[in-house]
Amino acid sequence: MSFNTLGLSDALLRAIDKKGYTTPSPIQEKAIPPILERKDVLASAQTGTGKTAGFTLPLLQILSQGQILRKRPVRALVLTPTRELAAQILENVKAYSEFLDLRSMVIFGGVNDKPQIRGLRNGVDILVATPGRLLDLHNQKALSLSNVEILVLDEADRMLDMGFQRDINKILSLLPKKRQNLLFSATFSKEIKKLANGILHHPVWVEAAPENTTAEKVDQKIYRVDQKRKTELIIKFIAEGNWQQVLVFTRTKHGANRLSEKMSKAGITAAAIHGNKSQGARTKALGGFKKGAIRVLVATDIAARGLDIPLLPHVVNFELPNISEDYVHRIGRTGRAGASGEAISLVSQEELSYVKGIERLLGEKLKSEVIEGFEPTNNVEHNNKPASRNNSHRKPKPKSNTRNYNRRSRR
Repeated sequence: MSFNTLGLSDALLRAIDKKGYTTPSPIQEKAIPPILERKDVLASAQTGTGKTAGFTLPLLQILSQGQILRKRPVRALVLTPTRELAAQILENVKAYSEFLDLRSMVIFGGVNDKPQIRGLRNGVDILVATPGRLLDLHNQKALSLSNVEILVLDEADRMLDMGFQRDINKILSLLPKKRQNLLFSATFSKEIKKLANGILHHPVWVEAAPENTTAEKVDQKIYRVDQKRKTELIIKFIAEGNWQQVLVFTRTKHGANRLSEKMSKAGITAAAIHGNKSQGARTKALGGFKKGAIRVLVATDIAARGLDIPLLPHVVNFELPNISEDYVHRIGRTGRAGASGEAISLVSQEELSYVKGIERLLGEKLKSEVIEGFEPTNNVEHNNKPASRNNSHRKPKPKSNTRNYNRRSRR
């Protein structure tokens, strides 16, 4: 199938062609037609599956075919949980609307609201927003939502996890009752279905892939090591393997800062992103990472949610998450778009219970090794296979580790 068969306008097809795309992804192929038919849609799709274009392209077409009002009130509202994801969605909207007479902008917290207020007063057709800043500016009477024709809730499951339910309800009360609703989530959890039942009208259900699967081309491996020697080991992997782009996960903001600083002292360019970082610092760090100026991005789960980093070769769990489902979200950031990827976890004695939980979730045993010279002090057997110091950084042959699993509530 090609984009030409989806019913998109010539202006949108020109923009798609300019971005170098020829074939729609599964989520685009399934979601675009019912959205163009003005149906409500409930879609399950992970970041990296092309879901943003899946709702952006038909949204732009619908708006471009409607009447452009002189004062340009907000006609489409895209709600998303994080600043980074909001900024990335706006990039897509602007790219795909290049040949259309539509205005778009983004609003989120952590930055001065005065430029945002000025932009809103100039008129905007498509508004991408985080819930808190949207309500703040609405309370300041800087914007009206009374003309919204299309509502998109992106990463809806994460919005619920982050406690945005009350904000979402407040925003819904400000919108016209007659509108088109599009809800995108990584899962169809019980909470998401409850949210959807209160918003969507006779929705079309769309799944881009089997629900809740690990990436097919991600090679997963565990390295057993004492907590105090993890930093030394990860620096060894990156330096000896000459890894140029590595996303590293920690459980805490302070842990992300400490690890980033230690890597920088070891001569490895690194930056940390988390909730305590200013928006400017987070944007700069992500931009440097994508361009290759920064080799290692150290992130917490919430800060990394929604990051779209194409062809990411390495993901490292410096610390395992205490919620097993988050492990799958983390490693799913590599092995995308047909490329192979590597996800390794540095596991201390205290984290073995997390490993068991992850293995139960995946329905399989994870490969485990001990690196010579980094043997854990209390070496409990976990399918350990000694690895030599010289070969410890070599990437194993890709192996499919795809498994379905049932997602539990993370609230």
